[in-house]
Amino acid sequence: MNGRQLRARFRGVAVVAAGLLALTACGGGDAGAKGDGNGEGKAAAAARTVKHDAGTTEKVPDRPKRIVSVSVTMTGHLLALDAPVIASQATPPSVITDKQGFFTQWSDAAAKNSVKVAYQGFEPDVEKVLALKPDLIVGASSGAENAEKFYDKLSAVAPTLLYRHDDVSWQDLTARLGKDLGLEKRASEVVAAHDKRVGEVKAAITVPKQSAALVRDNQSAMTVFTPESAQGRLLTSLGFAVLEPPAGKGQTQGGRSDFAEFSQEKVADTAKDSSLLFVSHTPEEITAATARPVWKDLAAVKDKRVYDLGLDTFRLDYYSAGNLIDKIEKAFG
Repeated sequence: MNGRQLRARFRGVAVVAAGLLALTACGGGDAGAKGDGNGEGKAAAAARTVKHDAGTTEKVPDRPKRIVSVSVTMTGHLLALDAPVIASQATPPSVITDKQGFFTQWSDAAAKNSVKVAYQGFEPDVEKVLALKPDLIVGASSGAENAEKFYDKLSAVAPTLLYRHDDVSWQDLTARLGKDLGLEKRASEVVAAHDKRVGEVKAAITVPKQSAALVRDNQSAMTVFTPESAQGRLLTSLGFAVLEPPAGKGQTQGGRSDFAEFSQEKVADTAKDSSLLFVSHTPEEITAATARPVWKDLAAVKDKRVYDLGLDTFRLDYYSAGNLIDKIEKAFG
């Protein structure tokens, strides 16, 4: 073979190789479009950087497909947004949960969306989360299920976003989640539906002239919810004047700013003529609380201005906020 023939053969090989390379780059099918199994294909390249309450997370998918919630509180917010939650942390079953440990206000929505129990307990079970193959993990950086200590381990499984839920209204948290998850339209719809319901009920009820003391009985002490709490903001939007907590610093949990705990006597002295609205109690528990010597002679008890806001009102989301509004409408309509 002479030099001219040899050069021609090399040119032919180069053309074939270039063609094969082009086919591979285009996917040789649709492998490149669908990703490589690690979420790093072309479709997965559509991602964002999100600043949240535990830091800043890169490569958050624009449209996540498999969200695992490591906060039973955050799950309700996600379900209201129609986010693709495949599994959630659950608490030990109690009067405020279903038999799985999901909060009753959204347990039907969880069942409808086939949400599984990721694990039960307040500390994330990272191995069980890993087995669920999430493309996004959402959790809390406040409350009993605060996952900040596990942030690095969870982030090694999938992009992880953690949010405080104690010092913000559920509406603001819903809007923030909508923005971070690419669900802004749905977030706006959820908040608008709630606001419409608030307006309807506000026009239909008669609000007592007395202030409203939002309280939760803890046997030896009493929790008071502030006007800035989610519960306080909702009552204010319905026209109530929410009582400020007693003067002085009460005991808080994990730096929470939405409620504080004071002695029974101090709360009773502050409440005086206020109506008493009990958060997260059974009717029997409310009866027992108001029968105590420190409460039984208060004007609210004598005048029967004691109201049950429902068992699910300790943590407000779209679902429990709607239930609370129903309670207010029934009591004051």
